[in-house]
This record gives sequence, C-alpha cells and structure tokens, in this order.
Amino acid sequence: MMGIFDHFLKGPSWGVHPDDHKRPAADAPLRLFPTPERVFMPLQQHVGGAARPVVLVGQKVLKGQLIADAQGNISAPIHASVSGTVLAIGEVTAPHPSGLPFKAITIESDGDNRWIDTEPLADPLSAAPEEIARRAGLAGVVGLGGATFPSAVKFALGKRLKVGTLIVNGGECEPYLSSDDRIMRDFPEMVVDGARLVMHAIGAKEALVGIEDNKPEAIAAMRKAAQPYPEVKICPVPARYPMGSDKQLIQTLTGKEVPSDARAAEVGVLVHNVSTCASVHKAVRLGQPLVERIVTLNGGAIATPGNVYAPLGTMISELLGFVGLKSEPSRLILGGPMMGTPLQHDRIPIVKGASGILAFDAAEAFVPDEGPCIRCGSCTKACPMGLLPLEMAARIRHGDFEAAEDFQLSDCISCGCCAYVCPSHIPLVQYFSHAKGELMTAERAKLRGEATKRLAEAKAARIERENREKAEAAARRKAEREAAKAAAGAPASASPEQAQGASA
Repeated sequence: MMGIFDHFLKGPSWGVHPDDHKRPAADAPLRLFPTPERVFMPLQQHVGGAARPVVLVGQKVLKGQLIADAQGNISAPIHASVSGTVLAIGEVTAPHPSGLPFKAITIESDGDNRWIDTEPLADPLSAAPEEIARRAGLAGVVGLGGATFPSAVKFALGKRLKVGTLIVNGGECEPYLSSDDRIMRDFPEMVVDGARLVMHAIGAKEALVGIEDNKPEAIAAMRKAAQPYPEVKICPVPARYPMGSDKQLIQTLTGKEVPSDARAAEVGVLVHNVSTCASVHKAVRLGQPLVERIVTLNGGAIATPGNVYAPLGTMISELLGFVGLKSEPSRLILGGPMMGTPLQHDRIPIVKGASGILAFDAAEAFVPDEGPCIRCGSCTKACPMGLLPLEMAARIRHGDFEAAEDFQLSDCISCGCCAYVCPSHIPLVQYFSHAKGELMTAERAKLRGEATKRLAEAKAARIERENREKAEAAARRKAEREAAKAAAGAPASASPEQAQGASA
C-alpha cells in the first residue's frame, strides 16, 4: 500500500514547514472536562442560516435534545450539550475578531447529564444512503475541520455527482493543534466506521485517509482499525502546511486538480474531516447528536497543554481555568495560528468548529514591524495555489482591487504561507482579506444598484401600462358616450298604426 504513495514522500514544492509546536500537548492523555454550571449554545455554529429556537425560557431539557431547528436549505440544528433548564435566549460574544454579539441559548446544568432516548440505526450499511444523510442532518453534524458546512448537504451533493472517492482529512497541518490527532489515537474505530458510513451515504468505492507523517501514533492506530476494511486506505503524506487544505490534499492523494471555479465533488472526490466522520458514527450508530468535541488547549501561557473533551457552549475562560495558566495570555486565538480567529477576550463559548484554543505568551505573540517589499519572490514560491501574492499586494496598496482580482485574488485560501515566509513581515493575508471584503462590498452595491434599476424600470413600465390602460379606458368611455348621443339624436322609426293613419 505504501508503494502507491511513495512519490509523495519527496514533498510538495508549495507551502511552508513551520515548527509544529504540537508536543507535549498531542502526547498528553485526553482529559474529560467536568460538566459546566452553564453552557451558552450559539444559534450560528455552521455555514448557512442560523438555527431557530424551539424551546422557551424556563423549560427543562435533556442532553441531546433539540433546542434550535435548522432554517433553510443550508443550515444545521443545535442540541443541548447538558441536561438542565433554559435560562435565557439572548446575546453572547461571537467567536469573531469584531467581538460583536450573536444570539445563543443559555442552559443551566442540573449536573445529571441525562440523555434523551436515542434511536440508533441497527444496520446502517444496509439502510438507504439517504437515511445516513438524514440522520447526520438531524444530529447537527457539520464539518469539524473548521469549515462547518452542514454534512448532510455535502452528502447529497456527493451522491448527485456520483463521487467515487472519499478523502478523510487527518492532515491537521496547523501548528499547535492536535485534536484530530487525538481522536485518531483514542477513537480510531469510530473514525473508520464513520468513514464507511459516509462512503455508503455518497456511493463512494474507496476512502483515502490522509494523515501527515508527523503523527506516527495516529497512523498506527488508524491502520489497525482499518485493517478489516480494504476499501479504507491509510495514506501518510508529508508534513507540510497547508497539507490539510482540501485542494492540496486532493492533489497529493489523487493527482487531481480542482479548478478554481469548481467543487471537489465535480472531479469525483469528496473531503470530510476525521472528527466529522467520528460524529457521523455517533449520529448513526448511537443516535447521539453533535453536542461535544475534542479541543486542543496549547500555547506558551498554558500550564498543562493538552486536549480536552468538552461540551459545546463551554466558556473559553473555564477551559483555560481547567488547564491552568502560567501567565496572562498576550493573545488568544480560536483555531490555529495561521488561519485561526483572534479573540478579544475569553468570555466566549466554544462552538462546533472550535478545534483549539491557543493562549500565546508575549514571545509567541510578538509581531515584527512591517518593512518594504524587496520582491524576493518567497511568497510566490510558498503559495499553494500558485498565485502571485506580491503582485496582488502591490495593486491592493494602491486601492486597485479589481486589478488584484485579475491575479486571481478570489483563489486565495488565506492560509498565511506568504506572510509566514515574507522577510519584510508584510501582513499579506490582511491585505488580501481587506481586498476581498472591498470587492464583496462593491459587488453587493452593484447588485443592489442593478436591483434598484430593475425595480425602477418595472415601476416605470407599470406606470406606463397603467396610463395606457387609463387612456384606452377613457377612449372607450368617450366612444360609448358619443355613440349614445348619436343614438339619442336620430329620428325614431314610424309605427305601423301611424303609417296606416297617414295613408287614410
């Protein structure tokens, strides 16, 4: 089996190889977080429409009970991560750099963690593929690698486009993070079974599990779990960032290149994260919705870095208190250091896509001053998408965002490789994010303008039509009046009696 992938061991020419900082956190035994007194369940934990609350303040709920239902074609339901009482339906700070609030359901735990009555599927591999997708959708399963796209929608797309290969993403290329590593080490059977269930749901014939070669324990555990299933192949890949990005992993494992304007499913491949597969296993085999996950807690400010299995909605401050702090964090990040979300404070709940919480000390958080571009081309060599970051940045500096788009700015995956290798410490990703936002704003303004123009044209056409109809109606009434007058002024015809009298 290794022979198939020997040519990958040479390593790709794109990307970067930062210090991974994964140990000792990755090697520390998985810890179970004690039931929090309260959880805060955001209604927006996924791509698409926010979930709609279906519980009331004061209502008793069980663990796993539906508390907010999906809205729209792309959405996901939310379930209680503890048993207890609904205290409030209000606002909490969003896990976003803006620190703006968003709606959440607050539940006070009763400490019992009483589960709802679950309905496992006895023989899921004999069930209709649509049943696997339905149960994953009802369980609120979304992409746990960070994208948080509703999995059931992805299953339907894969089934419709007749995907032949499932790629299970165990790359976890972001430095500091090891939650996927731990789930493969501690629950490899769940991951493999979940992959087989996803294969059944989408009609795939094989599953390629891509794991970076800096995770030997995970590779060994997954190989042992997959041994009875030849259709599930464990494929070590070079540890190089951003190997965990879908397009890069697809190209590495299959040789297929996904066009910039296409989805992976259109080239016969679908990608799901290892933690997502484990959640599909729990949703189908156990009937349990997605209410908890493994979260990496790492960084120089943390006393005992490691991975914690915690209920969704747990406050980050409580997780940091659980592992302890050596010093006040100089910087907090939700996710990894390359593509994660900077946080303004720790009074924020973890959500489905929270793979890790990083608490950096002053040395890790230090950012050198930006210097001038020396046009060394390092950013171009590192870009995994084959873009020209220095050319895009030059246009953006002058406010010419459309010219930056001419260099395929929209293909940028914001991985941060270009900024990482830049000797002048230019924050290139910030440039590109700013430009994308400006282009999106301009596009929205354009669409609003076009919509306004269409409405104005429709109104003018309606007024013209109404005026024409009024004129036609007035002309008809005038013609009718004139006809009536003409009829009234004409001499009446003589009756037969009058005609006889006249002749006598």
